[in-house]
Amino acid sequence: MTSSPLISPPDPSPAHLEPQDLHVQGMTCAACQSHVQRALAAVPGVRAANVNLLAHTARVELNQPIATEQLIAAVRSAGYDASIAPPMEMEVEAKHLGLRATLALIAGALAMLLSMPLMTMAGATTDPLLGFAARHLDPLMPVWLMQLPAQPLRWLLALMALGTMIFGAPEIYAAAWRAAKHGATNMNTLVAIGTIAASVASLASTIAPQMMAQRGLGAEVYFEAVILILAFLLAGRWLESRARARATSALEGFGRLEAKDVRLLMPPAGVVDYNTLPETILPLDAIETGDLLRVLPGDRIPVDGEIVHGRSSIDASMLTGEPLPVSRGIGARASAGTLNLDGVLVLRATAVGAASTLAQMRRLLAQAQNSRAPMERLADRVSAIFVPTVLALSAVTFAVWAVALNTHGAHEGFARPFAIAVAVLIIACPCAMGLAVPAAITVAIGRAAQLGLLIKGGEALERLATVDMLAFDKTGTLTEGEPTIASLVVTPDALYPRKTLIAWAAAAERLSTHPLAVAVVHFAAASEEAKELASIQDLRVLPGIGLEAVVEGHRLALGNASVLSKTTAPSAPLGLEYATPLYLVIDDQLQAAFYAVDTLRPQAAEAVTDLKALGVTPLILTGDVAASAAPIAREAGITEIRAGLLPADKLAAIRTLQQAGRKVAMAGDGINDAAALAQSDAGLAMASGSDLARDAGDAILLHPDLRLLPASIRLARRATAIMRQNLGWALAYNAIGLPIAAGVLYPHFHVLLSPVLASAAMALSSVSVLANSLRLRRA
Repeated sequence: MTSSPLISPPDPSPAHLEPQDLHVQGMTCAACQSHVQRALAAVPGVRAANVNLLAHTARVELNQPIATEQLIAAVRSAGYDASIAPPMEMEVEAKHLGLRATLALIAGALAMLLSMPLMTMAGATTDPLLGFAARHLDPLMPVWLMQLPAQPLRWLLALMALGTMIFGAPEIYAAAWRAAKHGATNMNTLVAIGTIAASVASLASTIAPQMMAQRGLGAEVYFEAVILILAFLLAGRWLESRARARATSALEGFGRLEAKDVRLLMPPAGVVDYNTLPETILPLDAIETGDLLRVLPGDRIPVDGEIVHGRSSIDASMLTGEPLPVSRGIGARASAGTLNLDGVLVLRATAVGAASTLAQMRRLLAQAQNSRAPMERLADRVSAIFVPTVLALSAVTFAVWAVALNTHGAHEGFARPFAIAVAVLIIACPCAMGLAVPAAITVAIGRAAQLGLLIKGGEALERLATVDMLAFDKTGTLTEGEPTIASLVVTPDALYPRKTLIAWAAAAERLSTHPLAVAVVHFAAASEEAKELASIQDLRVLPGIGLEAVVEGHRLALGNASVLSKTTAPSAPLGLEYATPLYLVIDDQLQAAFYAVDTLRPQAAEAVTDLKALGVTPLILTGDVAASAAPIAREAGITEIRAGLLPADKLAAIRTLQQAGRKVAMAGDGINDAAALAQSDAGLAMASGSDLARDAGDAILLHPDLRLLPASIRLARRATAIMRQNLGWALAYNAIGLPIAAGVLYPHFHVLLSPVLASAAMALSSVSVLANSLRLRRA
C-alpha cells in the first residue's frame, strides 16, 4: 500500500471549503428529502446540498464559511431536526421500532377479532377486506364472542386505536404536524390525515350511532383499520431500518476497523532495544505524526506508519479486498485498519486521524453514498408534487363517490366514499420513489468497497455501466509496475565514464516516483560502480517523456525517444528488443541507454477475457514504444495498441473514440494518465499510483487485481438495472395502486381496496425496493 493519500488535501481557498455533513432526523419519504434539500440550498453561501434519505444524512457544499448552527436552523425551519453526529436517542428509537411494530400487529389482530360481532350485527361492511373476513370467519368464531354487546366493544376498540396512535406511532403525527406548521406535506401527512379522519368518524359513530346513520354517514367504525394501518406502517419502517443497516454496512465496517487504544513508546536518545521499551496505553486521538507505536499480534494497526522494528504478516482484506496476508518488515508501510497477524511490530506514525488511509477511504465512501445519480432527477420531480396531488385526488375521489352513491335515486350515504378516500391516502407511497435510486447506489458502492474498489458516487456508477471500451495504460497498470533495468549500454563516443553516468541518472531519478525512475535508482544501488549520488538542480518532470535537470553544471535529460532531439534512437541489444529504453542525454548528446523490462500482472489476461465477454473492447494507450508494448499486449490478449503517446496524445485518443460514439473507460496510475482519466467516461485509477491520477479517476482500485475492472463494470450494470427496476416499480405501484384505491375497477369488477389492504401494500412497496437493492450485496 502506498503511503500517499487516496485523496489530496483540500484547497483551503473559499472555493474549496470542506463540505459539512449533518445527520437529519424525521425524514420518512422523498418529499421530506426534497424539503430538507431546498431548505439547505436556500441558505446564503451554500453551493449545493445533497440529502440521503437512506442514511438520513445531508452533505452541504459551501461557497463561503457558514456556521453549522445556521444549517441546522434551516433544517428545523423546514420541520425537521439535524445534528452533527447521529444522536443516541435515534439509535435507541430504532431498536424499539421492531417491538412497537410487533405490539401494533398483535393489537391489530385482536382488534379484527373484536370487530367480528360488529360486522355481524351491522349485517355488512363497506370494507371489502373486512367483509371477506367476516363471511369466512363468522362460522369459526366462539359463540360468547359473537354475543358481546356492541357499544362496549366500540369503546374498547376506540381505546386500543387511541393507544396505538399515541404510544405506538406518535412520531407520525408529530412529523405531520411539524410539516403542516411550515406549510409542507410528506408521507406522514397522508397517513395522519387518513387515520385521524377514520378515528374521528368512528368516534362519532360510537358516541351517536343513530344520528350518524340518520345523516347518511353510516354507523360503522374503522378502529381496527386504524390500528392495522399503523401496524403495517411500523412493520414496514422496521423492515426498512433493517435493510438500511445492511445497505450501509460497508461504511459501518470501516468504522469497526479503527483501533480504540494504542501502545505508545517513548525511547531515549541513542541505540534502542525496542523489545524492552515500556509502553503507555493512550487513546488513538492522542497520537501525533512521528510517534512510535507497538502493535501486537491480533491488533488492528492504528495509524498509517513505517515499520522500524519487527516482521509480521498483515491481513489487509477488510481494507483492500486482497484475500491473502502479505509479509512486511523494516522499512515497509502499513495502513491503518489492517490486521497484524503473527509478529510484534514497531511503527513510526506517518499519517494519523483524518489523514490516514482508512479515514480517507471512509470519507470517500461516505461522500460517494451521499452523491446523487442523474436517474434520481425523475424521482425528485415527481416527489415534489406527489403528496399535494394525492391529497387532491383523495378529495376528488370522495366527492365523485358521494355524488355517484347519492343521486339518481340512490341514497347509500357517505360511509363508502369516506373509506375509499382514506384508502387513496393510505396507499400512496412516495417512500419507494425516494429510496429507489439511493438504495441501489448505497448497496452497490458498499459492495464495491468490499471487493476493493472505491466508486466516487452514483453518477460515476451510471457512467461506468455504459462503458463499451476500456483503455489501459501499460506500465504500472497492465504490468506489475515494478520494472527492473536489464541492461545499461554506454555509447561508444560517451564523454563520461559508466559509473558517472549511473550516478547522475540515479541522482535525478531519485526525485521521481515513476516506476522506471525507481528501477534506475535500484539499479544504481545494486551497482558497485556508483555509490555516491551527484547534486541536482532545476529538476523538471516531463509527463509522458521523462525528466530534465542540471547536474554538476551539465544539462541532463533522461527519458524516451522524445529526449533525443539531435540523435536517432539506437538499436536495442540482442534479446532486449521488447525492453523499454530510457535514453540518457548529457548536453544534447546521447551517452547511454537503460533497458527496463516489466512483467504482465498475473490476472491481466483473465481480466481482458472477462471484459470481452461483457462486450467491452480493450486497447492499450502507452507512452512506451510499440516494440515494448506489443509482447505485453499479445500476452494479455489485446490486439489494439497505440504507442509512443504523450499525455496530450492519450487525451486526444480518448476524445476521438468518444466522438466516434464509444463510451470509453481509462485505467491508469501515473501523472501522464490524469488528463485521459478525467476525459474518459469512467476513469479507473490504481491506488498505488499518483495523487493526481486518483483525484482524476471516478473509481480507485485498492489493490492491483485487474479482475476488479470487469467486476466494476458488471456491478455498475447490475446497479443501474436495479435502479431502473426500483424506479419503475415505485412509479408503477403508485400509477396502478392509486386508481384501484379510488375505485376505477368497481363499475365492472366490483373491486374496492380496503384501507387496511392499502396500508399493507404501502408498507411492502418500500420494503420491496430495499430488498431488490440488497441483491447487489451478492454481486
